[in-house]
Amino acid sequence: MKYVNVAIDNKNDNTDNLYTYGSHFDDIQVGSKVTVPFAKGNRVRTGYVFDVLDHLEEEIKGLKYIESVDEEIRLSTEMMDTCRWMRKRYLCRYIDGINCFTPAGSVSKRGKERRPYKDMEGEGRFPPQLTGEQAAAMAIMEPDIKSKQHEIFLIHGITGSGKTELYIRLINSVLEEGRNAIVLVPEISLTTQVIQRFIGRFGPDQIAVLHSRLSLGERYDEWVRIRSGQVRIVIGARSAVFAPLRDIGIIILDEEHEATYKSDMAPKYDTVEVAIKRAKSYDGLVVLGSATPSVSATYRAEQGIYKRVELTERYNQVALPMVEVVDMRQELKAGNKSMFSTALYGQMKTCLEEGQQVILFLNRRGYSTFISCRECGYVMKCPDCGIALTYHKAEQGAVCHYCGKTEPLPTACPDCGSKYIRHFGTGTEKVEEFTAELFPDYPIGRLDLDTIRLKGSVDKIINDFRKGKTKILIGTQLVAKGLDFKQVGLVGIISADVILNIPDYRAAETTFQLVTQAAGRAGRGDKEGKVVIQTYNGEHYSIQAAAQQDYQAFYHTELMVRQSLLYPPFSDIVQVIVAAAKENVCINGAQQVLGALERELGEEFKHQIFPPQPLLINSKKEHFRYGILIKCPKGKRGTCLWAVDKIKRAVNIGKKVPFSVSVDINPY
Repeated sequence: MKYVNVAIDNKNDNTDNLYTYGSHFDDIQVGSKVTVPFAKGNRVRTGYVFDVLDHLEEEIKGLKYIESVDEEIRLSTEMMDTCRWMRKRYLCRYIDGINCFTPAGSVSKRGKERRPYKDMEGEGRFPPQLTGEQAAAMAIMEPDIKSKQHEIFLIHGITGSGKTELYIRLINSVLEEGRNAIVLVPEISLTTQVIQRFIGRFGPDQIAVLHSRLSLGERYDEWVRIRSGQVRIVIGARSAVFAPLRDIGIIILDEEHEATYKSDMAPKYDTVEVAIKRAKSYDGLVVLGSATPSVSATYRAEQGIYKRVELTERYNQVALPMVEVVDMRQELKAGNKSMFSTALYGQMKTCLEEGQQVILFLNRRGYSTFISCRECGYVMKCPDCGIALTYHKAEQGAVCHYCGKTEPLPTACPDCGSKYIRHFGTGTEKVEEFTAELFPDYPIGRLDLDTIRLKGSVDKIINDFRKGKTKILIGTQLVAKGLDFKQVGLVGIISADVILNIPDYRAAETTFQLVTQAAGRAGRGDKEGKVVIQTYNGEHYSIQAAAQQDYQAFYHTELMVRQSLLYPPFSDIVQVIVAAAKENVCINGAQQVLGALERELGEEFKHQIFPPQPLLINSKKEHFRYGILIKCPKGKRGTCLWAVDKIKRAVNIGKKVPFSVSVDINPY
């Protein structure tokens, strides 16, 4: 006879506890999926075992017993420990953490193998000779693999310096030790290129892939292959950090600075933190790689929390691209009202005539960025989300880039009835149209969320560009992340100011990273590349530093700004979100929560709790959301989260409370 503590699969704060049951299954283990009678009606519910006990300290009257055990979905002790840790760190429910580890989909009824990428051919089968810098980096990191020493390494390597080859060599060392590896990339669009390289070196049978663009059946079968030990390497986007691997020897996060590594859905986890937690359980390495590391990562390296490894030269020994910053205010004064400066047009013409390729980067999709009335100033917004709609010419409609809702274009202003309602601004769709008019003889591709909706479309767009079928590739940040094209001679950044103007303390950091990363796509072959940066704010330190490829100049300026304003890495930002169906209820609820926070946190946090503000994006279910920000100085996180969790539970467990509370720690 055993006793077990079980978390019930029920998304409700009222039942977010561990419930004790008896078990006649003597082989039951931590991580077992079970069915149990639950609550007064004894309805059969699914649950997961967190603890197995030989006896109880006190007898439980009316003890209930487990009805069945599903051994197909058993999780490991390490996974269950990580779930418990996530609940404490992110203030989520037990089941939210468990759902990260359990597979979507189910067994194929036809017994068909659903294996993505099984027919993909690898590339780069023969390992290249390491550069002196790469060999030195291996000498620093490899001994910790051999000795099973948990360490966190930050590889700061300029674009084209050979970080991927280091990842492959490190994983090879891990496999030689009989251990396993996880490789994470920030965008699904990058997985194919990474998979090709890894298949070329390790073969297809050792590799599994996990990301959200796979079908549910494919994801289920990959999960089973991983858990059963058939594969040694898992490649994927953010959620692959939860792959059911055992004996993890290394977890690699390429482009560690990317915001996509932070989940914006429950549980709102940070992939880097989860990777460190899992790797530490197995005494494995965590390797963070980037040409533009996040400010927080570099600061941790300076503090000795991470070990820093630098790659300062490109693998092919070609110099970094020549960068020219163009002031669009001067272009306007000179009579050029087009979206291309004279310099960009001239460089494109020369580059294309020489047989090279061009990438144009603009971090705005659609045709025009907003629709407004010139008479009264009305801006067309999504009725569900409250954010400005974007005009898409191909769909002849106004599209919400958050929920996807499409509205017809009005012929008159809904507010004042004026006929002077027009679309303004520039998106990638408009850039594509304009480019086609200027360069009709050169095939154009576009890579953004509008062109990659169909399965396989990402790979087709990228492969067509790699093979030279398209000569000009226009895109959003998807084109700026990790893609390696040998024939790109020019990168044009249409507007470097787009990110600078968003209400986020990371705006300067994101601008520097995107401009630097986009510029890094040029000159990766045998010739030095060129970059043209168009801006209305060329004096800004992030753009100046990006133009000079000077990370240290940017970092030190940004760190001073962060320190003076107590932003990360000098604090944690805790966002307490109050949501309700009615605005007045939401506002009143937010004020109640604010008062409770001020009472619980006291004088010490008096100047670090900020009044409720309406959030930019609201969900359909609970249309109104207000956020309360708390700047939590280092060393005070535990105190802050204890108070926040107490208030959150008091609200969400209360009967007939007309609003709800959720939490996001260090939100984007």
